[in-house]
Amino acid sequence: MSTPSSAPSRAPSYATVLRVPHAARTFGAALLGRLSYGIAPLSLLLAVKDTTGSYSAAGGVMALFGAASVFLSPARAGLIDRYGPRRALPPMAGLYAAVLAVLALVTWRPGAPPLVLGALATAAGACTPPLGPVMRTLWSSLVPDRELLRRAYSLDGVAEELLYVTGPLLVGVVVTVTGPAAGVLAGAALVAVGAGALVSSPAVPRGKADGGPHAGASPAPSLRLRAVPALRHAVLVTATVGLCLGALDLLVVALTGEFHRAPAVSWVLAALSATSAVGGLAYGALRWRAPLGARLRATAAGLGAAVAAAGLAGNLYVLIAVVAVAGLFVAPALTTAYLIADESADAARRTRAGAWVNTAFNAGSSGGTAAVGLLVDRLPLALCFAVSAAPVLLCAAMVRGTGARRPRTGAAGAAEGVSGA
Repeated sequence: MSTPSSAPSRAPSYATVLRVPHAARTFGAALLGRLSYGIAPLSLLLAVKDTTGSYSAAGGVMALFGAASVFLSPARAGLIDRYGPRRALPPMAGLYAAVLAVLALVTWRPGAPPLVLGALATAAGACTPPLGPVMRTLWSSLVPDRELLRRAYSLDGVAEELLYVTGPLLVGVVVTVTGPAAGVLAGAALVAVGAGALVSSPAVPRGKADGGPHAGASPAPSLRLRAVPALRHAVLVTATVGLCLGALDLLVVALTGEFHRAPAVSWVLAALSATSAVGGLAYGALRWRAPLGARLRATAAGLGAAVAAAGLAGNLYVLIAVVAVAGLFVAPALTTAYLIADESADAARRTRAGAWVNTAFNAGSSGGTAAVGLLVDRLPLALCFAVSAAPVLLCAAMVRGTGARRPRTGAAGAAEGVSGA
């Protein structure tokens, strides 16, 4: 059992994770499909702006796309848990790719009606396949050892972070050569190929995660957050982490503008992503004895403190340095939250547990950007940074969740917060 001590010791390399049978193939397929999420949204934004000539139309279409994708994520994950990835993932990926292909064709020339684009974007968002939650569930079955699983989750988080860095760069190349609609089409192709390769992996079970003889015959009981304290705490903290980071993006734009160095915003955000990758790799490479709940609170508090301090930066170089410090806590916080989700649910509900964490982060990020947008013209920027950091700091200080443990199955599991409603 974990002890309160947080002293780290060295652990085996990440190569150990990738040498697990079928791990490299499965992970590579998932990453190929997830690259679509780094390419398609930005390409769609630019394509809608070009075809309508309106930034407001582009913003509205993307808001519909994002809302449908984020808030229906637990429902899509529930379908994965009920029917298994082999049955549920291909229809989702196929529909998502098909609607993106239609959007690419519609936006290839000017004059597409915004209402049609909004309807198509909503449909695409509703079908977004949960490749991230599925891969994290597969990691749990591929790597049963908890220390190896932590490194697998860290590797997964760092790789996903890098996808969101390289994706926009690839969009820039595609837009320069062929136009943004081609980027939307490329996103459709990537998710179709990646999802197809993922479900064909021997690591993907043929039925539900519990592997029962009647897999897929009946719905798995739902997962009630209020009855699973560790998962509820992880979701709450992750939402405030997302809020803090969503606000930070816009605040960095405002502060670099105040420094009269607006083009340098990309360098500041690149520093955030780079150190997040470094922090994630370091977190996974070391052996930690502190319980997961304590680690989540500590990393969330570190992020909040660094973001609050960023508002006091007097020049661009100090801002880059402080934001880089904030980045060190991002991937470890998310990795810890996903580990708590994994330990809070049995195999039949694990995809949904991870999807709740994912949804909380994305919803918090969108809400943070929207909220700070209302404040940035009304309050001093230093105060805006402090206000943005306050929720995650308060949450880290007040939440006192214990380390998660695997729920029991059967009647005992139902009594611990699993409902069939």
